[in-house]
Amino acid sequence: MQQGVARKEYVTGSTRQNSTDNCYKSLHGLRMTVCLLSFFRGFFIGRRGYMKVKQILNNNVAILTKGTNEVIVYSKGIAFRKKVGQSVSKEEVDKVFVLDSADVLEHFSYLLANTEESLFEIVRSIILRAEELFQKKATDYLYLTLLDHIDYALKRGKKGQYISNPLLWEVRRYYPKSYQLGVEVVERLNKEYNVSFPEDEAASIALHLVNIQEAVQNSQENEKVTEIMKDIVSIVQYHLGAPMNHESINYTRFMQHLQYFVQRILTNDTYSENDSELYQQISQLYPEAYGAVKKIELYVIGTFGKLISEDEKTYLMMHIHRMTERTEKRKESDV
Repeated sequence: MQQGVARKEYVTGSTRQNSTDNCYKSLHGLRMTVCLLSFFRGFFIGRRGYMKVKQILNNNVAILTKGTNEVIVYSKGIAFRKKVGQSVSKEEVDKVFVLDSADVLEHFSYLLANTEESLFEIVRSIILRAEELFQKKATDYLYLTLLDHIDYALKRGKKGQYISNPLLWEVRRYYPKSYQLGVEVVERLNKEYNVSFPEDEAASIALHLVNIQEAVQNSQENEKVTEIMKDIVSIVQYHLGAPMNHESINYTRFMQHLQYFVQRILTNDTYSENDSELYQQISQLYPEAYGAVKKIELYVIGTFGKLISEDEKTYLMMHIHRMTERTEKRKESDV
């Protein structure tokens, strides 16, 4: 009887052991199957161009993951069709923005999440018009710089703060198509946002579109412009006592302005009008930038024997201050 019981217990234990082994094998096999399915699903999704939603920025724009990279996409109504974690095929996307800098991606994401959707639609329509007009594709960075510029201009405009553009005359003369497109944009902004931008703002917008339009410059002129720009950047960097963030949007905007500033110096297209009141205000508001501009002025006088107008110095101070402001905020966040 005891042997039977013992045998029964032994058989039961053996059965349990075998059952456990079988369950383990089955579970292991199931895990392997799930892993393989997951792998092949990811493989084929990647091959077919699928991406996953990481963050919804507004009704039409989202951040997606594509492999190990992040991209910003424009897809009409994506917020109503997709949730975080869901897959999105490339066929569902109207435009993919590939930005190779984490800082620029972060800034673009912030802009898209904090500006009105209608404003991005305006920027998108401007660039599509420009691409059609010049028969050239715009870079993804143009969407960022133009959106950033118009957003900043509207904030000033709603406070009644309008500034002149020292490049107005040459933009109208050398880039009439870009300027005319800028005029149309200003008219639309004035109507839809109840502001009163002057034609100077049309020139500022046009400057962003000039990069699509083919510039007529020879390589020697380009090299000379580049060298002078390097000198001025070195002056500013030395004055600020800190390296500039070359990946920041403010640095990009400063370099763009600097390019046309140098070209005007080389071609003797000086801007004679001066807004002394605004110059004095900016000089007092941004003393650090004012000091840097005074050194730039000494460089220009010593190298080219030319004076810089007050309007030109005002714009330089504003760009330099924006770079300084971003640097100071970053320092404060690191403390």
